[in-house]
Amino acid sequence: MRRHLRPPVRIVSVTHAYPRHQGDLAGAFIERLLIALQRRGHAVEVVTPADGGIGGRSEERGVIVNRVRYAPAGWETLAHRGTMASALRSPRGVAALASLIAAQGRAVRTASRRGPPVDVVHAHWWIPGGISAWLASSRGGAPYLVTLHGTDVAVLGRSALARAVARRVLRRAAAVTAVSSYLAQRAAEATGLDPRTIVVQPMPLDAGRLSRVSAGGGGIVTVGRLTGQKRIPLIVEALAALKRRGRRLSLTIVGDGPERQVIAERAGALGVADQVRFTGGVEPGRVPDAIGDADVFAFTAAGEGFGLAAAEALALGVPVVAMEGGGGVTDVVPPTGPGRVVPEGDVEAFASALDELAGSPDARRLAAELGARLKLQLAPESVAERFEAIYKRVAREVHRA
Repeated sequence: MRRHLRPPVRIVSVTHAYPRHQGDLAGAFIERLLIALQRRGHAVEVVTPADGGIGGRSEERGVIVNRVRYAPAGWETLAHRGTMASALRSPRGVAALASLIAAQGRAVRTASRRGPPVDVVHAHWWIPGGISAWLASSRGGAPYLVTLHGTDVAVLGRSALARAVARRVLRRAAAVTAVSSYLAQRAAEATGLDPRTIVVQPMPLDAGRLSRVSAGGGGIVTVGRLTGQKRIPLIVEALAALKRRGRRLSLTIVGDGPERQVIAERAGALGVADQVRFTGGVEPGRVPDAIGDADVFAFTAAGEGFGLAAAEALALGVPVVAMEGGGGVTDVVPPTGPGRVVPEGDVEAFASALDELAGSPDARRLAAELGARLKLQLAPESVAERFEAIYKRVAREVHRA
């Protein structure tokens, strides 16, 4: 039911990742947040890049979506596809990014002409959206806040120029949030911000598709795009370690990617190929069924911004084993009970934790209990309520000033 607030807040969200069609994964968590804000009575608009010449302004699921053109159609490939970092290795990619930032800034500045004044601009990722919001604010636009998601923080460790620009963007922001305490700490170290001023707030889960609870018996499962950053071979090595101890567990790998052949070859070399099953890519709505009645979820990714896959596994009643280098996942996975966090790179410890939790009905029960709490905490309505409080605080402070 729509909740009418007095007064509502007018919010313009700026993001380079937003669903282009129903079922598109790009920025789906941002769409969930905006729909929940709209249902709470707020006026919501999103500014996002066009894709391959497909732009324009429309209403999608109650949210005004302004897809801004920023380059010839053939150049409009930076956003929504996860290819921005690689595109920036070419001069054309850099030029397209500069044009994208400017176009989004203009769209933010002109948003008030179509209705009441904008109370707050919410930029997701400090680059490119945060820079667009900063430019718009510098020219008399609305105050802005920035949410850090992970890839934008990773770039701070690789580029002095990025750190210099991020300092300006984040210090001028009326508020900064991060989806995990890991990202908040890393961003603070890179930019000189006080980490206590960064609000840690994950994005919402799609709790509606996480309704089943594992009954066990399905062995080990992992979910994700098969890239080097996910470090799936470590799970295969843990399987081999368990085999040497006389323990045989199956592994289901849900997802696809460039490392699939590498993983398969590693499993063959270690003599556990017959214990490994690849499902290939799976639509988001089918992930709960793909996880099925797993005994334990293996999370080996390094430096994750949040660890959404681990949160979803717990919501399905599946215990999770992660490593200390997993990044934001350590906000989600407990060190005891329904989870284990083992020393970074320690395959033997990882294998032991998998074996322990796989054979523990109590761990599945505790995972289901923790998962139920996570689904409440990260439901779109709950996350929207917490961001609403931040928006109103920013609007009050600007009004007083």
